[in-house]
Amino acid sequence: MMISVTPPVKTFLVRSGSFMFILLLLFSISACGSEKKVTRVDTGLVTDFSGRWNDTDSRMVAETMIKEMISRPWLENFSRAKGRQPVVIVGSVLNKSNDHINVQTFITDLEREMTNSQRVTFVAAKSERDEIREERRDQAVHSREDTQKGPGQEIGADFMMKGYISNILDEADGTKAVYYQVDLDLIDLKNNVKSWYGQKKIKKIIEKKRFLF
Repeated sequence: MMISVTPPVKTFLVRSGSFMFILLLLFSISACGSEKKVTRVDTGLVTDFSGRWNDTDSRMVAETMIKEMISRPWLENFSRAKGRQPVVIVGSVLNKSNDHINVQTFITDLEREMTNSQRVTFVAAKSERDEIREERRDQAVHSREDTQKGPGQEIGADFMMKGYISNILDEADGTKAVYYQVDLDLIDLKNNVKSWYGQKKIKKIIEKKRFLF
């Protein structure tokens, strides 16, 4: 037996079917858009999405500034006068920019470059020394006497490195210029003389793409 469908009902069914089709299409597009893709890349790859200070800036600035530092006359003058390598410690590096910068990462990059240069003797920072001294006190109580590391054997630093990171922003019509400046001083702990002064500048232009319809 055939069932006849009146025109209004038929129109309703067609419209309902079209509506369901559109809903399914939108759902599939939404599902595709929500998929997350993770790709592992070489850590040396330059990834500069926002234009802000990043790991590449930190590494490149540290490499450039330490290379420049150990090439200056202060190092040869000290080694000639003392007959040994200078002992260096890193103090505070302040973030004076309006970006959120992980300064400790930059300090670690500086420490790595100094240590790997083999031109200076690098000693642990204050926070690290506190932990090491606690270990010595623990050894004095619990370790075998011939393996204990007693106090008074630390090497004092000859120089302390200090500095800061600052920036300047300029923006107009969707284009932004970001200017970073890193200043580092190497200070003689004996007399407060600044034996070396280094400065590194980075300038980035960030342009927003415009789409025409």
